[in-house]
Amino acid sequence: MPNTYTQIHLQLVFAVKYRDAVIASIWKYELYAYMTGIIHNYGHKLLVINGMPDHVHLLIGMRPTQSLSDLMKNLKQDSSRWINENRKTPAHFNWQEGYGHGPTLRFSYGKSQLPAVITYIENQEKYHHRSTFLEEYRRFLDAFEIEYDERFLFKEPE
Repeated sequence: MPNTYTQIHLQLVFAVKYRDAVIASIWKYELYAYMTGIIHNYGHKLLVINGMPDHVHLLIGMRPTQSLSDLMKNLKQDSSRWINENRKTPAHFNWQEGYGHGPTLRFSYGKSQLPAVITYIENQEKYHHRSTFLEEYRRFLDAFEIEYDERFLFKEPE
């Protein structure tokens, strides 16, 4: 459509099922590259991706040509399939269940906020020496003033 301009920046955070710490450092960058390809193939722009063995953070420039729920469904399905077909984990891999095949934090940011968000995502390993994923998740919900029910947060590792 002519003269239609958008600028949508979203941070997406999602976890491995039961928050199992199975994303190994020896193949996580292959996973990130694969996920980057998925995002680009749908016409979106990945600004940064990083995570921990039990979860992933992405900052994307979202195009309005696809719904976020469809993008997340495709991203999680395709990346799970890649992990399983390449036998990256000893057991069958899944992302946490819930919205769009897994609970996902989705936060939007203005352009001036992007450098701080990028730095935060790039430094996940350092950040998580001080707090757990669940503490981080709650902090995001509180900072963005999102009401939540503890029963529906990510499941504790078993």
